[in-house]
Amino acid sequence: DKALREVAREKTAASMWLKLESLYMTKSLANRLCLKQQLYTFKMTESRTATEQLADFNKILDDLENIEVKLEEEDKALLLLNSLPKSFEHFKDAILYGKDQDITLEEVQTSVRTKEMQKQQASKSEDNG
Repeated sequence: DKALREVAREKTAASMWLKLESLYMTKSLANRLCLKQQLYTFKMTESRTATEQLADFNKILDDLENIEVKLEEEDKALLLLNSLPKSFEHFKDAILYGKDQDITLEEVQTSVRTKEMQKQQASKSEDNG
């Protein structure tokens, strides 16, 4: 494992932690901009499961949070909604325009997972029928 090789020479837990931080939590401008670009250009596809892609999206958010980039909850939710594939267009509209209160990332993610399960069930029904 690459991370293990990187810290193998360190003698204390504290020095290992500092080494890992320096390797993986770089707060440089280039790193911050790269992560922001990944977030703002993130697009989900039909060829992978929503669960896999939500994990990718959450990893980008976690990486940004680790370098102290703060994003509003509503902005995270909107970025995720805008990353959805074309087949989710009506779903996206229902979430965006069918609410009178704030929208949260957790709410959008839960709805996306539910929608994916419904699609899978419909597909199974078609295959069996």
